[in-house]
Amino acid sequence: MYRLVVFAMLAFAVLLAAEYAYGVMRGRNTYRLSDTISSLSQGLLSQWIGVCTLLFQVGLYSGVYEHLAVFTDETAWDCWYGWVLAVLQFDFWDYWLHRAGHEVSIFWAAHVVHHQSEEFNFSTALRQESLVALLGWPFYLPMAVAGVPPQMFGTAGLIVLFYQFWIHTEHVGKLGWFDKLFSSPSNHRVHHAVNDQYVNKNYGGMLVIWDRLFGTFAEEKEPCVYGTRVPLRSWNPLWAIAAVYCSIARDIRHTRRWRDKLRLLLMPPGWRPADVAEQFPIAPFDIGKASRYDAPRGPAPWLGGMVFLLLTIGSGFFLWHADSLPWAESALGTLAFLFALVGVDRLLNRRSVSV
Repeated sequence: MYRLVVFAMLAFAVLLAAEYAYGVMRGRNTYRLSDTISSLSQGLLSQWIGVCTLLFQVGLYSGVYEHLAVFTDETAWDCWYGWVLAVLQFDFWDYWLHRAGHEVSIFWAAHVVHHQSEEFNFSTALRQESLVALLGWPFYLPMAVAGVPPQMFGTAGLIVLFYQFWIHTEHVGKLGWFDKLFSSPSNHRVHHAVNDQYVNKNYGGMLVIWDRLFGTFAEEKEPCVYGTRVPLRSWNPLWAIAAVYCSIARDIRHTRRWRDKLRLLLMPPGWRPADVAEQFPIAPFDIGKASRYDAPRGPAPWLGGMVFLLLTIGSGFFLWHADSLPWAESALGTLAFLFALVGVDRLLNRRSVSV
């Protein structure tokens, strides 16, 4: 399976270059070096961590499939309509996981990485979260009970994920009837925007029908402002993953009631107990004051870019052999890769993290 990801990486690299060249030619470049490397770093890191968390991504699913599956005839699934049904099921349950990722704080803490970029381009599509699998695996278990074979489940997930790559662009306008049925660039721009009327809308991965059915659809009408309402203000890859968890942990530590400590995990993002909000007030979001973050250049940006390129090539070799590597080696390699990415950030940008 990971060898397919390596081929996809090569295709994505070509498409990123094409989008960048097109934007430059049209005078609408949507790329910035630090933002792009930050997004690509999270995408690569998600693959490394994914190798180490296969138990949550596939193992638990396989266990439920083995013991609780209702329709276990794999030949009945291995046909065109079986594949269509499997992809539709994955997209449906992915809608609910994605919705939880925006409407439940502990899930948002894992999903927020994908939304931290203040640009919207193909590299944003690759800015994948690393920890959602640890929380989100129960959402897909109905597929295991239905009898979707584990290998088909994994492939359906890749189909839905790969589909979403092309909808992360500002260079494709509205597409008429297509926008009414499918996730499209216009629909997904809305999803990534922090404008009041766009927040928590258009969760669908392949189909926007789910949003229309469950009341979370919004049409693109005004220009989108991208990012998060509590901006990251850093390119540090480790801080990108930890920032919201640290914020939740601080509020849990300072609130007095145990009930509120639990609610901080389960309430929508932004909810805070009265005692914490009074002691540590946060100014309400004002879209008029939103601005793109950029850090001063670091001591050796070109060296940082070269090191990142080598890390990307190394990631390809790692993923090519990932299925045969011992877990301990993969885990140690992932830890080393994370710290290497932190080093790239230090070369590219001056330190800007404030905890």
